[in-house]
Amino acid sequence: MNTATPPVDPRSMKSFAEFYPFYLSEHSNRTCRRLHFVGSTLALICLMTAIARGQPVFLLYGLLCGYGFAWIGHFGFEKNKPASFKRPLFSFMGDWVMYKDLWTGKIPF
Repeated sequence: MNTATPPVDPRSMKSFAEFYPFYLSEHSNRTCRRLHFVGSTLALICLMTAIARGQPVFLLYGLLCGYGFAWIGHFGFEKNKPASFKRPLFSFMGDWVMYKDLWTGKIPF
């Protein structure tokens, strides 16, 4: 008898509310979550710098920081592929909801 649960395909999820629990399950490793937090914080700093200095190149730096830290967390610690490869918009939204949840203590840092 095979009791293994079939893998969940995030592309089958129709709403963000349905997707977010899956997103959190893909971020169960604390180091991965911390790397996401650092990357998101640096991305926000880069966004503010781009606006303050009027230098759009900082938007590129922000993307590199955000995705770079997140992907190190996934490939190096979580040992999975980022959900952004299958559901980019929901994954991007999940990044910021998780960021808020980390700040507010809803998710352990």
